[in-house]
Amino acid sequence: MSILTLLTDFGTQDTYVGVMKGVIFGICPTVTVVDLTHDVAPQDIVAGRFHLQCAYPYFPSNTVHLVVIDPGVGSDRRSIAFATADGIFIGPDNGVLTGIHDSRIVAAVELDRPQYWRTSSPSSTFHGRDIFASVAGYLSAGVAIESLGGAIDVSSLVCLPELLPVNSEGKQQGIVQSVDRFGNLITNLKLDLNSLECWNIHLPDHTLPIQKNYTESRLGQLVAIVGSHGFVEIAVNCGSAQERLEIRVGDRITMENIYGKCI
Repeated sequence: MSILTLLTDFGTQDTYVGVMKGVIFGICPTVTVVDLTHDVAPQDIVAGRFHLQCAYPYFPSNTVHLVVIDPGVGSDRRSIAFATADGIFIGPDNGVLTGIHDSRIVAAVELDRPQYWRTSSPSSTFHGRDIFASVAGYLSAGVAIESLGGAIDVSSLVCLPELLPVNSEGKQQGIVQSVDRFGNLITNLKLDLNSLECWNIHLPDHTLPIQKNYTESRLGQLVAIVGSHGFVEIAVNCGSAQERLEIRVGDRITMENIYGKCI
């Protein structure tokens, strides 16, 4: 049985996601569809990249991953699919698939063959239904990726800038790259769990030690921990760090080694 994941910014108020599933099941009724999330902020390609990178490693290597966060829908941006050792990825060529663009890609195509679309005249506002969902259905049914379009050069794929922290004199300068539904501020800073006691997080008006779990802090207290995704996050025990601190995605965060050096 094949598995297909869906990640969009469509939300669940409207029928967009349900319609895409209808197209997929019409082509491959036996596929198992997993909703990663549909609550990415509208047009937030960076957040979409983050959620995809956090999720896809936990699926079997033959999984099809469909991402539709597509502010350029209807323009000349390419619709693409590529295969790696970790799965097949489908989406707009706008950077949302950044982080999968590396030497593991074994095949990459532009989805330019209308026989695999839902219609040869796709909507200019809903490629998720008319192109991506249809292609995902065919891939889930076993159609080879090379059949779906002409080969493209991997180096030509659109990539977002890497969100890497800057190391300097015992400090790491990072940013908030995502905010989850609990109001936790997820940074791009990574830390070995064995060296937590060596680092502090510096915020305006706050310096936080990095703790092992939420229960090491009092109810309502600010806390910095390493989340399940491996990134340092700032939270409030049973509260929202975003509301408390009024920090947004893209704001800078400093992590400092208390011994004055990066280890």
